[in-house]
Amino acid sequence: MFAATKTVRIIALAAAWALAPTATSLAAEEGHKHEHAAGEAKLVLDHGRKWQTDAVARQSTDRLRAALSADLKAIHAGKQTDARYAALADQVNAEVANMVQNCKLEPKVDEQFHVVLTELLAAAEAMQGKEKEVSRRHGAERMAKALNDYGRYFQHPGWRRL
Repeated sequence: MFAATKTVRIIALAAAWALAPTATSLAAEEGHKHEHAAGEAKLVLDHGRKWQTDAVARQSTDRLRAALSADLKAIHAGKQTDARYAALADQVNAEVANMVQNCKLEPKVDEQFHVVLTELLAAAEAMQGKEKEVSRRHGAERMAKALNDYGRYFQHPGWRRL
């Protein structure tokens, strides 16, 4: 029952991020208040080992890595358009929603994985231009960091850093 409630809460969290610019900070607090306050969550290894993932997480993160990788040249050259940043953010939101809805991770793994998902959603908001004090490029950089952190803390055969 707890897992189902948590899943519903996470789906609502993802929807809130997509619909409201101020939802990120509020949803992040709600999504993690059972263990720690917002902003305090940090990735740790599982007793020195990477956490196990499932096929859904691996497929969605592969797609996100490929999408960002395809845009890196334009991003680094300062030629990425707002429309391309927005499209990348839309893909982040879609893949996060897919992972939240379909991933079947153990509770401790899930808790750690949601640290990555929270960072991806914050990156998407920046790439959409919802954070006026943060550049869209910074959002892409934040996405790259979140994906690299994912590879550092989670089992994913063949994963390559960006």
